[in-house]
Amino acid sequence: MDRFTRDGLVFDVRDGGPPDGEPVVLLHGFPQDSTAWDGVSPGLHAAGLRTLAPDQRGYSPGARPPGRSAYRVRAAVDDVRALLDAAGVAGAHVVGHDWGGLVAWALAAWHPDRVRTLTVLSVPHPGAFARALFTSPQALQSWYMAAFQLPVLPERLLLARGGLLLHGTLVRSGLPAEHADRYVARLREPGALSAALAWYRALPWDAGDPVGRVRVPTLHVWSTRDVALHRAGIEASGSFVRAPYTLEVLEGLPHWIPERAPERTADLVAGHVRDTR
Repeated sequence: MDRFTRDGLVFDVRDGGPPDGEPVVLLHGFPQDSTAWDGVSPGLHAAGLRTLAPDQRGYSPGARPPGRSAYRVRAAVDDVRALLDAAGVAGAHVVGHDWGGLVAWALAAWHPDRVRTLTVLSVPHPGAFARALFTSPQALQSWYMAAFQLPVLPERLLLARGGLLLHGTLVRSGLPAEHADRYVARLREPGALSAALAWYRALPWDAGDPVGRVRVPTLHVWSTRDVALHRAGIEASGSFVRAPYTLEVLEGLPHWIPERAPERTADLVAGHVRDTR
């Protein structure tokens, strides 16, 4: 399977590993795409796991609906459910990074019957994030979320001179240049960056749709040089999980865990799957 559809949208998906292996869904964030998991997937395949890595809405060329409200987390969660249905699996081990992590938190809370285990990289539970905005420097670290609410201007600035500002910002934050090259090239496609930023612009709708408690085994991974997400929200996330919960802290790594530590990520996910069978 290299595509699936939902409500007239066509999503690209990388389906790899043994077809009869336990399925692992890999959800990317901003401004990534499914290639963020290219270094992680081989380790999961070697562990006997099947991987399903979609390009999420806004990133798949055939799934860029207009309007901010089309990018609510609830819609992205339903996309993952449609992926599982298309793959013919009742449930999967779900792994998410950045925005993909938020989708993973929500999927596990709202549809625990579809999630065997949860692994979240970098992002706190939304309830813990909200708490951290008032109890830590998280609000200052999230300044860009407010800036992205502006119409048109972020697109013009980030894509000026072939995406020079966006590329430079990503590399300075610790993303390898070859990944930045690929992500910026995709976001230069017509309408792609606006669709990706619409995830941020849909936040007013998401605020009225709380995620709630998670009741599936959860592995939480955070890196100490993450400039976007403060440790306070990470450490508070365990209080929103009513199931076995493990926090793994990776020292000296930036926000881009799948790209910078793919083998370690694969080992952690495979171990989490193995330990909770």
